[in-house]
Amino acid sequence: MATTKELSVEDKLRALYDLQLIDTRIDEIRNVRGELPLEVEDLEDEVAGLTTRLEKLQLDLVSIEDNIKAKKNAVEDHQAAIKRYTEQQKEVRNNREFNSLTKEIEFQELEIQLAEKQIKEMKASIEHKKEVISNSKEKLEEKSNHLKHKKAELNDIMAETQKEESFLTEKSAEYEGLIEERLLAAYKRIRSSVRNGLAVVSIERGASAGSFFTIPPQTQVEIASRKKVITDEHSGRILVDAALADEEREKMEQLFAKM
Repeated sequence: MATTKELSVEDKLRALYDLQLIDTRIDEIRNVRGELPLEVEDLEDEVAGLTTRLEKLQLDLVSIEDNIKAKKNAVEDHQAAIKRYTEQQKEVRNNREFNSLTKEIEFQELEIQLAEKQIKEMKASIEHKKEVISNSKEKLEEKSNHLKHKKAELNDIMAETQKEESFLTEKSAEYEGLIEERLLAAYKRIRSSVRNGLAVVSIERGASAGSFFTIPPQTQVEIASRKKVITDEHSGRILVDAALADEEREKMEQLFAKM
């Protein structure tokens, strides 16, 4: 193929319109996938978040159960201390020693009451966390199944379109190489600023394609002469004449048919 320097204005317009046709075809393929890739990504994030939350809840459960065991052991220690102090009361020689041991017993009884209250609260917390874990497992299973189906759906579409998209992406890069940097930058800028991605359009019934604004007859003559790159003053799109567009569409259809 000719290098950029050897291209005439007409060749540049043809290369631009060819690039537009290729990029539009790529857009159509990606539109078939629609929001699926984003849906899959969001579901993957959601599943990862639910998995992490579930793991934390289960670790919390183990921690609470360990704390309950520790509190039960502490109760046993307090009970043993009460038994020991009660036995010592039988051997005291004065009221001061007896009262001191009585205070120790009362303290141990208060510690037992506190520990039993904490055990009761922790058991209630366990029941609540078990319920939350059960709900989280159900939600995780539901989201995982949804993700599985969405991935399968996306994979099916990708399998159907990947080969064509790869071929077209290579062709797009090839045609970009034919266009001078300034013109290519303008094409990409226009393409990114319009909703349908059409940066190069043909003249249809005296107006640029998709527009209701009429192109002045003199401008139409200039466009048809293919001597310079002309843009639509209303949309900013690059304009080509209908005959050139028809020729390039036919050429591109033959290229697409080879895929």
